Amino acid sequence: MRDLLHMRPFSPPLAGGHWWALAICWYPQCWRGLRQSGDTKIKIHEYQAKEILAKYGVAVPRGEMANTLEEANTVARKLFAEGASGVVVKAQIHAGGRGKGGGVKVARTREDAELHAKNILGMTLVTHQTGPQGQKVQRLLIEETAAIDRELYLGIVLDRATGKLVFMASQAGGMEIEEVAAKTPEAIFKETIDPAVGFGAWQARKLAFALGLHPTQINAAVAFLQSLYKAFIETDASLVEINPFITTKDGKLFALDAKITFDDNALFRHPAIKALRDTAEEDPLEVEASKYALNYIKLDGSIACMVNGAGLAMATMDIIQYAGGSPANFLDVGGGATQEQIEHAFEILLSDANVKAIFINIFGGILRVDRLATGVVAAARNLNVQVPIVLRLEGTNVEEGRKILAESGLNFRVGATMKDAAELVVAAAASVGA
Repeated sequence: MRDLLHMRPFSPPLAGGHWWALAICWYPQCWRGLRQSGDTKIKIHEYQAKEILAKYGVAVPRGEMANTLEEANTVARKLFAEGASGVVVKAQIHAGGRGKGGGVKVARTREDAELHAKNILGMTLVTHQTGPQGQKVQRLLIEETAAIDRELYLGIVLDRATGKLVFMASQAGGMEIEEVAAKTPEAIFKETIDPAVGFGAWQARKLAFALGLHPTQINAAVAFLQSLYKAFIETDASLVEINPFITTKDGKLFALDAKITFDDNALFRHPAIKALRDTAEEDPLEVEASKYALNYIKLDGSIACMVNGAGLAMATMDIIQYAGGSPANFLDVGGGATQEQIEHAFEILLSDANVKAIFINIFGGILRVDRLATGVVAAARNLNVQVPIVLRLEGTNVEEGRKILAESGLNFRVGATMKDAAELVVAAAASVGA
């Protein structure tokens, strides 16, 4: 989601609050990796978001999650038996655009519900957020249909300019809110929330009236919005989005769809939320990296990168591109990497079949160069690394580090500068592919 307040890339803090997540938005190949990065940032499914919101009194349609076709059919039969005039079969993946991709279907009969469930469960759903490779649907949400009168939008997000939360509302529900913000920003109403006071009922009423709700719906809308804010605060969320927020023909209000992401820095307070992580929705290598506190995002190139520091990692990927190559990943081992972490980093890099060479670019500070060199030598020996390894080393104990590499007996290549090292690794990768 974009920061709609100022139309600049918005990204909640990832992996312990590292700011590299924001920087990586600018790198052309990183959008897919950022979407489903394997760090500790918790994304949850729609059904999970609705279960959380329901606990805070936010009205959601009746429905249940199903992992199998039999479970889906059982839920559909139950809803029809309880008086539902129809059900919606929804694919549960960590991506938007499910309806356009064929992952959301309305059924008016049990037979149609069973057919839709059969077609959607197990399909590879391709949307504008999954990328062309798509995402396999492994669970469904079956819920009752609603007699929709209007589709609206609600969202709570941090305004980084003011350091305050903003509650947003729009009458343009059901649309991509970024598109609304770009074309008709006046259609988005905002209330800035003072952290010392909280979200007042008067602010909720302002938004309710701005949405053009019927006078008889205002009080219910105020309660709805305040419950949404309470859920945001008490779960330490970084984003809550209801799109669409609907009114029904009989005047009721529902969260027809819901998205919540959480502040990973606060997960220690919420073990139940942390347990909602669905690693099946993430790249396996990124999941593996998260086990060892490595900031890793898989890309599509052939030159693996191992770097300490976000800015240096971005510069490394850029200089590889400049030298005519393409990076295979973003990997920041951090300032205090251990030999074990370095070895695991190698394992992850080499698990990518596209990797033809490795570029290690280290500026030693907290992570001393000699310590890094010792870890690299040990990992290369233990893992019997066969692909070329090119290093650029600077910083604390750099001479000791270069000596360790030179005396290792292994075929390391060391560039005098980043430019030299980038050219060496691009040439090495090309020779492997020849």
